[in-house]
Amino acid sequence: MNLVNLESVSHAYGPKPLLSDVSLGVEAGERIGVVGRNGGGKTTLLSVIAGTVQPDKGRVTHTRSLRVGFLSQHDALDPGATVGQIVLGELAEHEWAGDQRVREILANLIGDLDLDARAADLSGGERRRTALAQLLIDDHDLIMLDEPTNHLDIEAIAWLAAHLAGRKSALVVVTHDRWFLDAVSTRTWEVVDGRVERYEGGYAAYVLAKAERARIAQAAEERRQNLMRKEIAWLRRGPPARTSKPKFRIEAAQALIANEPPARETVELMKFAAARLGKTVYDLEDVTLHAGGPGSGPLVLSDLTWQFGPGDRIGLIGVNGSGKSSVLRLLAGTVTPDSGRVVRGKTVRLAHLSQELAELDPARRVLESVEEVRKYLQVGKREWTASQLLERLGFKGEAQWKVVGDLSGGERRRLQLLRLLMDDPNVLLLDEPTNDLDIETLNELEDLLDGWPGTLVLVSHDRYFLERVTDRCVALLGDGRLSLLPGGVDEYLERRAAGTAVTARLGTPSPTPTAPAPAEVADTSGQAGPGLSAKEKRELRKELSRLERQLDKLGDQESRLHAAMAEAASDYAKLGSLDAQLREITAQKDTIESEWLDLADRLGD
Repeated sequence: MNLVNLESVSHAYGPKPLLSDVSLGVEAGERIGVVGRNGGGKTTLLSVIAGTVQPDKGRVTHTRSLRVGFLSQHDALDPGATVGQIVLGELAEHEWAGDQRVREILANLIGDLDLDARAADLSGGERRRTALAQLLIDDHDLIMLDEPTNHLDIEAIAWLAAHLAGRKSALVVVTHDRWFLDAVSTRTWEVVDGRVERYEGGYAAYVLAKAERARIAQAAEERRQNLMRKEIAWLRRGPPARTSKPKFRIEAAQALIANEPPARETVELMKFAAARLGKTVYDLEDVTLHAGGPGSGPLVLSDLTWQFGPGDRIGLIGVNGSGKSSVLRLLAGTVTPDSGRVVRGKTVRLAHLSQELAELDPARRVLESVEEVRKYLQVGKREWTASQLLERLGFKGEAQWKVVGDLSGGERRRLQLLRLLMDDPNVLLLDEPTNDLDIETLNELEDLLDGWPGTLVLVSHDRYFLERVTDRCVALLGDGRLSLLPGGVDEYLERRAAGTAVTARLGTPSPTPTAPAPAEVADTSGQAGPGLSAKEKRELRKELSRLERQLDKLGDQESRLHAAMAEAASDYAKLGSLDAQLREITAQKDTIESEWLDLADRLGD
């Protein structure tokens, strides 16, 4: 049964038609993800379906007594009302306190807020979470969400996806978070040039289907097709925890990814990065750091010793307020540690994209603003002009001649990012670079970063982007350590759920876990075993660093052997020799990893 029907709907703002003769329907229980470029009409489509905007032409019909819950990008909270009044309404305390569903929503979205706090005193992110909690507590036949993951950390996003998947309501959601799209949607609508193109499945299926259409029609330009096929290749190689792949024609999928290169030539980029950076990038030695300055605010790092090497591509994970941005500012040199020291390599050429928009000359043109930094940039094996890179990041044609003062917040962020890249840095610190970027622009940015040789440290709540551009993840779990996560985001969520992490918002330990926590990266807590002298601790830390370097080298050799075996697929004699070498390296890695764990236990006992 259709809950909403759109018949020949058209709508425009000014001379630009956002919807042109669109006819579609939303069925009961349907779960739809809406994608498209910024300004392409996604929000307008949601507003028309919800009935908050009347179209210029056409008809929108709702079933009788349809209950619609609509989260727009701009809330309308009463500034004089309290959080409790907004979210819980007239519910008595015993009613909501006895309802497990309501308690779960409160705990995961506004658990850090005082229910008696006034809306006028909340930050933008707190208001957003309050509005989302209010919507989810009510019962609706159709839930419509416009960018619901804004201001949510990775843990809250995972909870929201699971919560929505368990509801019976129909769902229409606009989001640039591709992991979230795959987790909650079973159909995808793309708003493009006034049309709404419909695809079965979530984001992964949408990418495949769109690439297949382009291949059959031969309408897309060569660069765009290569980018799409590269994205598909990564999707099929993606982390094992990715949601189950949609069912599509296997033959078509194999044809699309045949003979495609890997997303990144990791070994080649590592060599290039080492040549540009030398051996030292950042060495943190016994560093202690508080978020609010020496001795004030939450503890971020405690007696931490850590190395960031040439070519490292690291994703930094943690709940909001855990100190991720503080770590980036520490590396950037804008804050100093409470104690310890940060050794920065002499050849480091740093670019730091913070969450605050840098000052740009409002009178300059977009292209002029980039060309004043540099007119050409070498990315991988290709040289790009400033104009070509602007086009890749969404500034097409006349948009390159817009005055900077007329740009939106998202456009300014794209411009700021490109200016940083044009300065040809060899170390990138990126703090939430995906804010206000649409999916097409994210794809282009990922492709640029694939060919960029250098050290990258990324903070992002966009799980797809995080997994796509980094090679390993570390977490701030509230205990002063940087904890290595071999299992990536999924291991982080498991550890948070199991209570093996400190609750950073409260600064108090979680309940003691029933099972031992996964091994931490050694030498990050300063909590060495009893009876060890300071000299013995230093020696153990040096030995750990040596073992880690050996593991990195063995990992490189392992990658090269895998590549060589792929090339020698028909030469059985050579394959046998390579396989013997691979088994030897695997055995060496197992031995060294055992030594590493023993030493880590000695330091952590």
